[in-house]
Amino acid sequence: MLIILLWIIILILCLAVLIKSSDFFTDAAKKTGVILGVSPFIVGVTIVALGTSLPELSSAIWSVLKGSSEIVAGNVVGSNIANILLIIGIAALVSKKMRVKFDLTETDLPFLTGTTFLVGMMLLDRKFSLGDAIICLAVYSFYLVYLGSKRKKELTQTAEKEIKWSVPLLLPIILILSGLGIYFGSKYTIVAVIRLSELLNIGSDVIAISVIALGTSLPELAVTVAAARKNHPEIAFGNIIGSNIFNILVVFGIPGLISDLRISDQIIQFGLPMLIGTTILFYFFSENREINKWEGGMFLLIYVFFILKITGII
Repeated sequence: MLIILLWIIILILCLAVLIKSSDFFTDAAKKTGVILGVSPFIVGVTIVALGTSLPELSSAIWSVLKGSSEIVAGNVVGSNIANILLIIGIAALVSKKMRVKFDLTETDLPFLTGTTFLVGMMLLDRKFSLGDAIICLAVYSFYLVYLGSKRKKELTQTAEKEIKWSVPLLLPIILILSGLGIYFGSKYTIVAVIRLSELLNIGSDVIAISVIALGTSLPELAVTVAAARKNHPEIAFGNIIGSNIFNILVVFGIPGLISDLRISDQIIQFGLPMLIGTTILFYFFSENREINKWEGGMFLLIYVFFILKITGII
Protein backbone atom coordinates (compact mmCIF):
# COMPACT_ATOMS: atom_id res chain seq x y z
CA MET A 1 0.00 0.00 0.00
CA LEU A 2 2.85 2.41 0.86
CA ILE A 3 4.63 1.74 -2.43
CA ILE A 4 1.43 2.56 -4.33
CA LEU A 5 1.11 5.83 -2.40
CA LEU A 6 4.76 6.67 -3.17
CA TRP A 7 4.24 6.21 -6.91
CA ILE A 8 1.07 8.31 -6.79
CA ILE A 9 3.08 11.15 -5.20
CA ILE A 10 5.79 10.78 -7.87
CA LEU A 11 3.10 10.89 -10.55
CA ILE A 12 1.60 14.11 -9.16
CA LEU A 13 5.02 15.81 -8.94
CA CYS A 14 5.92 14.82 -12.50
CA LEU A 15 2.59 16.10 -13.78
CA ALA A 16 3.20 19.43 -12.03
CA VAL A 17 6.60 19.79 -13.73
CA LEU A 18 5.08 18.81 -17.06
CA ILE A 19 2.18 21.26 -16.92
CA LYS A 20 4.28 24.24 -15.77
CA SER A 21 6.94 23.53 -18.39
CA SER A 22 4.22 23.38 -21.03
CA ASP A 23 2.97 26.83 -20.02
CA PHE A 24 6.44 28.31 -20.53
CA PHE A 25 6.91 26.35 -23.76
CA THR A 26 3.62 27.59 -25.26
CA ASP A 27 4.41 31.25 -24.54
CA ALA A 28 8.01 31.03 -25.77
CA ALA A 29 7.01 29.14 -28.93
CA LYS A 30 4.44 31.72 -29.91
CA LYS A 31 6.82 34.61 -29.26
CA THR A 32 9.55 32.86 -31.25
CA GLY A 33 7.13 32.58 -34.14
CA VAL A 34 6.34 36.29 -33.91
CA ILE A 35 10.03 37.20 -34.14
CA LEU A 36 10.51 34.87 -37.11
CA GLY A 37 7.34 36.15 -38.81
CA VAL A 38 5.57 32.79 -38.58
CA SER A 39 1.86 32.31 -37.95
CA PRO A 40 0.75 30.73 -34.64
CA PHE A 41 -0.59 27.68 -36.51
CA ILE A 42 2.78 26.98 -38.12
CA VAL A 43 4.44 27.40 -34.73
CA GLY A 44 2.04 24.81 -33.36
CA VAL A 45 2.42 22.37 -36.23
CA THR A 46 6.24 22.46 -36.15
CA ILE A 47 8.06 23.73 -33.03
CA VAL A 48 5.41 22.83 -30.46
CA ALA A 49 4.34 19.59 -32.18
CA LEU A 50 7.89 18.30 -32.50
CA GLY A 51 8.72 19.22 -28.93
CA THR A 52 5.68 17.55 -27.44
CA SER A 53 6.19 14.39 -29.53
CA LEU A 54 9.60 13.65 -28.04
CA PRO A 55 8.14 11.18 -25.47
CA GLU A 56 6.46 9.14 -28.22
CA LEU A 57 9.65 9.03 -30.28
CA SER A 58 11.98 8.21 -27.41
CA SER A 59 9.70 5.50 -26.03
CA ALA A 60 9.30 4.03 -29.53
CA ILE A 61 13.06 3.80 -30.08
CA TRP A 62 13.52 2.35 -26.60
CA SER A 63 10.85 -0.28 -27.31
CA VAL A 64 12.61 -1.44 -30.48
CA LEU A 65 16.02 -1.58 -28.81
CA LYS A 66 14.53 -3.70 -26.02
CA GLY A 67 12.96 -6.12 -28.51
CA SER A 68 9.36 -5.05 -27.88
CA SER A 69 8.59 -3.43 -31.23
CA GLU A 70 4.86 -4.17 -30.94
CA ILE A 71 4.66 -1.38 -28.35
CA VAL A 72 5.42 1.21 -31.07
CA ALA A 73 2.16 0.67 -32.96
CA GLY A 74 0.15 0.63 -29.75
CA ASN A 75 1.79 3.84 -28.60
CA VAL A 76 1.29 5.69 -31.90
CA VAL A 77 -2.28 4.54 -32.49
CA GLY A 78 -3.30 5.15 -28.88
CA SER A 79 -1.56 8.54 -28.72
CA ASN A 80 -3.16 9.81 -31.92
CA ILE A 81 -6.60 8.72 -30.74
CA ALA A 82 -6.01 10.42 -27.37
CA ASN A 83 -4.73 13.58 -29.07
CA ILE A 84 -7.97 14.02 -31.00
CA LEU A 85 -10.65 12.67 -28.70
CA LEU A 86 -9.27 13.47 -25.26
CA ILE A 87 -7.11 16.54 -25.83
CA ILE A 88 -9.18 18.39 -28.44
CA GLY A 89 -12.26 17.45 -26.42
CA ILE A 90 -10.89 18.98 -23.21
CA ALA A 91 -9.49 22.01 -25.06
CA ALA A 92 -12.90 22.70 -26.61
CA LEU A 93 -14.54 22.61 -23.18
CA VAL A 94 -12.05 24.91 -21.42
CA SER A 95 -11.55 27.47 -24.20
CA LYS A 96 -13.80 30.44 -24.90
CA LYS A 97 -13.90 29.57 -28.59
CA MET A 98 -11.85 26.94 -30.46
CA ARG A 99 -11.95 28.65 -33.85
CA VAL A 100 -9.14 29.35 -36.31
CA LYS A 101 -9.00 32.02 -39.01
CA PHE A 102 -8.10 29.79 -41.96
CA ASP A 103 -9.39 26.65 -43.63
CA LEU A 104 -7.94 23.55 -41.96
CA THR A 105 -9.38 21.34 -44.72
CA GLU A 106 -7.26 23.03 -47.39
CA THR A 107 -3.99 21.24 -46.60
CA ASP A 108 -3.35 20.12 -43.04
CA LEU A 109 -6.35 17.93 -42.21
CA PRO A 110 -6.39 16.23 -45.64
CA PHE A 111 -2.69 15.49 -45.19
CA LEU A 112 -3.29 14.03 -41.73
CA THR A 113 -6.19 11.92 -42.99
CA GLY A 114 -4.25 10.76 -46.04
CA THR A 115 -1.15 9.77 -44.08
CA THR A 116 -3.29 7.91 -41.55
CA PHE A 117 -4.84 5.88 -44.38
CA LEU A 118 -1.39 5.35 -45.94
CA VAL A 119 0.17 3.95 -42.78
CA GLY A 120 -3.01 1.97 -42.08
CA MET A 121 -2.54 0.18 -45.40
CA MET A 122 1.11 -0.50 -44.56
CA LEU A 123 0.13 -2.17 -41.28
CA LEU A 124 -2.38 -4.62 -42.75
CA ASP A 125 0.31 -7.28 -43.28
CA ARG A 126 1.03 -7.03 -39.52
CA LYS A 127 4.56 -5.73 -40.17
CA PHE A 128 6.09 -2.29 -40.65
CA SER A 129 9.19 -2.75 -42.80
CA LEU A 130 12.29 -0.73 -43.68
CA GLY A 131 10.70 0.28 -46.99
CA ASP A 132 7.60 1.52 -45.17
CA ALA A 133 9.80 3.54 -42.82
CA ILE A 134 11.68 5.22 -45.68
CA ILE A 135 8.42 6.15 -47.41
CA CYS A 136 7.00 7.66 -44.21
CA LEU A 137 10.09 9.76 -43.51
CA ALA A 138 10.20 10.95 -47.14
CA VAL A 139 6.54 11.98 -46.95
CA TYR A 140 7.18 13.90 -43.72
CA SER A 141 10.15 15.70 -45.27
CA PHE A 142 7.93 16.71 -48.19
CA TYR A 143 5.31 17.99 -45.75
CA LEU A 144 7.79 20.25 -43.97
CA VAL A 145 9.12 21.65 -47.25
CA TYR A 146 5.59 22.24 -48.51
CA LEU A 147 4.57 24.01 -45.30
CA GLY A 148 7.58 26.27 -45.43
CA SER A 149 7.01 27.27 -49.06
CA LYS A 150 3.23 27.70 -48.80
CA ARG A 151 3.10 29.81 -45.64
CA LYS A 152 6.48 31.55 -45.61
CA LYS A 153 4.80 34.93 -46.15
CA GLU A 154 2.31 34.57 -43.29
CA LEU A 155 3.05 37.21 -40.67
CA THR A 156 1.41 37.62 -37.30
CA GLN A 157 1.13 41.38 -37.22
CA THR A 158 -1.52 41.36 -34.50
CA ALA A 159 0.62 39.26 -32.22
CA GLU A 160 3.61 41.52 -32.89
CA LYS A 161 1.66 44.43 -31.49
CA GLU A 162 0.56 42.50 -28.44
CA ILE A 163 3.90 40.94 -27.44
CA LYS A 164 7.13 42.80 -26.79
CA TRP A 165 10.03 40.98 -25.19
CA SER A 166 12.83 43.09 -23.82
CA VAL A 167 15.42 40.31 -24.19
CA PRO A 168 14.59 38.13 -27.25
CA LEU A 169 17.80 36.12 -26.73
CA LEU A 170 16.11 34.48 -23.74
CA LEU A 171 13.62 32.75 -26.04
CA PRO A 172 15.85 29.86 -27.17
CA ILE A 173 16.91 29.26 -23.56
CA ILE A 174 13.31 29.17 -22.35
CA LEU A 175 12.33 26.86 -25.23
CA ILE A 176 15.16 24.46 -24.45
CA LEU A 177 14.65 24.42 -20.68
CA SER A 178 10.88 24.10 -20.88
CA GLY A 179 11.24 21.45 -23.58
CA LEU A 180 13.50 19.49 -21.24
CA GLY A 181 10.91 19.92 -18.50
CA ILE A 182 8.23 18.53 -20.82
CA TYR A 183 10.45 15.62 -21.83
CA PHE A 184 11.57 14.55 -18.37
CA GLY A 185 8.23 15.34 -16.77
CA SER A 186 6.41 13.14 -19.28
CA LYS A 187 9.10 10.44 -19.15
CA TYR A 188 8.85 9.94 -15.41
CA THR A 189 5.09 10.33 -15.51
CA ILE A 190 5.09 7.29 -17.81
CA VAL A 191 7.42 5.44 -15.45
CA ALA A 192 5.06 6.15 -12.57
CA VAL A 193 1.97 5.16 -14.54
CA ILE A 194 3.53 1.90 -15.73
CA ARG A 195 4.71 1.06 -12.22
CA LEU A 196 1.25 1.72 -10.82
CA SER A 197 -0.25 -0.41 -13.58
CA GLU A 198 2.06 -3.29 -12.65
CA LEU A 199 1.24 -2.94 -8.95
CA LEU A 200 -2.46 -2.98 -9.82
CA ASN A 201 -2.01 -6.05 -12.09
CA ILE A 202 -3.00 -4.45 -15.41
CA GLY A 203 -1.92 -6.53 -18.44
CA SER A 204 1.04 -5.35 -20.54
CA ASP A 205 -0.96 -5.69 -23.78
CA VAL A 206 -3.38 -3.07 -22.49
CA ILE A 207 -0.61 -0.74 -21.28
CA ALA A 208 0.82 -0.08 -24.77
CA ILE A 209 -2.32 1.32 -26.39
CA SER A 210 -3.88 2.89 -23.31
CA VAL A 211 -1.55 3.78 -20.43
CA ILE A 212 1.69 4.39 -22.38
CA ALA A 213 -0.20 6.12 -25.18
CA LEU A 214 -2.01 8.35 -22.72
CA GLY A 215 1.22 9.02 -20.83
CA THR A 216 3.14 10.09 -23.93
CA SER A 217 0.22 12.33 -24.93
CA LEU A 218 0.47 14.33 -21.70
CA PRO A 219 2.75 16.99 -23.26
CA GLU A 220 0.20 17.53 -26.05
CA LEU A 221 -2.55 17.68 -23.42
CA ALA A 222 -0.73 20.25 -21.30
CA VAL A 223 0.39 22.44 -24.22
CA THR A 224 -2.91 22.27 -26.13
CA VAL A 225 -5.08 23.01 -23.09
CA ALA A 226 -2.74 25.84 -22.06
CA ALA A 227 -2.98 27.31 -25.58
CA ALA A 228 -6.77 26.96 -25.60
CA ARG A 229 -7.15 28.62 -22.20
CA LYS A 230 -4.96 31.51 -23.35
CA ASN A 231 -7.13 31.92 -26.45
CA HIS A 232 -4.53 30.64 -28.93
CA PRO A 233 -6.65 28.10 -30.89
CA GLU A 234 -4.21 28.10 -33.82
CA ILE A 235 -1.46 26.70 -31.59
CA ALA A 236 -3.91 24.19 -30.08
CA PHE A 237 -5.07 22.87 -33.47
CA GLY A 238 -1.58 23.08 -34.95
CA ASN A 239 -0.07 21.14 -32.07
CA ILE A 240 -2.50 18.23 -32.39
CA ILE A 241 -2.42 18.07 -36.19
CA GLY A 242 1.37 18.42 -36.23
CA SER A 243 1.86 15.88 -33.44
CA ASN A 244 -0.39 13.31 -35.11
CA ILE A 245 1.38 13.71 -38.45
CA PHE A 246 4.75 13.45 -36.68
CA ASN A 247 3.62 10.35 -34.76
CA ILE A 248 2.19 8.51 -37.74
CA LEU A 249 5.17 9.23 -40.02
CA VAL A 250 8.25 9.81 -37.84
CA VAL A 251 7.51 7.83 -34.67
CA PHE A 252 6.76 4.87 -36.93
CA GLY A 253 9.50 5.78 -39.40
CA ILE A 254 12.63 6.16 -37.25
CA PRO A 255 12.15 2.93 -35.22
CA GLY A 256 11.33 1.23 -38.53
CA LEU A 257 14.85 2.07 -39.74
CA ILE A 258 16.24 0.10 -36.80
CA SER A 259 14.09 -3.01 -37.09
CA ASP A 260 10.85 -4.30 -38.59
CA LEU A 261 7.94 -3.48 -36.29
CA ARG A 262 5.45 -6.15 -35.26
CA ILE A 263 1.77 -5.21 -35.34
CA SER A 264 -0.56 -7.02 -32.94
CA ASP A 265 -4.01 -8.37 -33.75
CA GLN A 266 -5.49 -5.89 -31.27
CA ILE A 267 -4.16 -2.98 -33.33
CA ILE A 268 -5.43 -4.39 -36.63
CA GLN A 269 -8.87 -5.40 -35.37
CA PHE A 270 -9.75 -2.44 -33.14
CA GLY A 271 -7.04 0.20 -32.72
CA LEU A 272 -6.48 0.99 -36.41
CA PRO A 273 -10.19 1.20 -37.38
CA MET A 274 -10.75 3.41 -34.33
CA LEU A 275 -7.88 5.71 -35.35
CA ILE A 276 -9.10 6.06 -38.93
CA GLY A 277 -12.67 6.71 -37.79
CA THR A 278 -11.52 9.28 -35.23
CA THR A 279 -9.39 11.11 -37.81
CA ILE A 280 -12.29 11.25 -40.29
CA LEU A 281 -14.61 12.56 -37.56
CA PHE A 282 -12.06 15.25 -36.66
CA TYR A 283 -11.87 16.23 -40.34
CA PHE A 284 -15.62 16.72 -40.71
CA PHE A 285 -16.06 18.47 -37.36
CA SER A 286 -13.30 20.94 -38.32
CA GLU A 287 -14.74 21.88 -41.71
CA ASN A 288 -16.26 25.04 -40.22
CA ARG A 289 -12.84 25.94 -38.69
CA GLU A 290 -13.88 25.28 -35.09
CA ILE A 291 -14.70 22.61 -32.53
CA ASN A 292 -17.56 23.67 -30.27
CA LYS A 293 -18.24 22.50 -26.73
CA TRP A 294 -20.86 19.94 -27.80
CA GLU A 295 -18.42 18.36 -30.25
CA GLY A 296 -15.71 18.43 -27.57
CA GLY A 297 -18.04 16.62 -25.20
CA MET A 298 -18.79 14.01 -27.86
CA PHE A 299 -15.07 13.45 -28.39
CA LEU A 300 -14.62 12.79 -24.67
CA LEU A 301 -17.49 10.30 -24.57
CA ILE A 302 -16.04 8.41 -27.54
CA TYR A 303 -12.65 8.32 -25.80
CA VAL A 304 -14.22 6.89 -22.64
CA PHE A 305 -15.82 4.19 -24.81
CA PHE A 306 -12.43 3.48 -26.43
CA ILE A 307 -10.69 3.06 -23.07
CA LEU A 308 -13.48 0.89 -21.65
CA LYS A 309 -13.42 -1.28 -24.78
CA ILE A 310 -9.64 -1.65 -25.02
CA THR A 311 -9.36 -2.56 -21.34
CA GLY A 312 -12.10 -5.16 -21.67
CA ILE A 313 -14.47 -3.48 -19.23
CA ILE A 314 -17.23 -3.52 -21.87
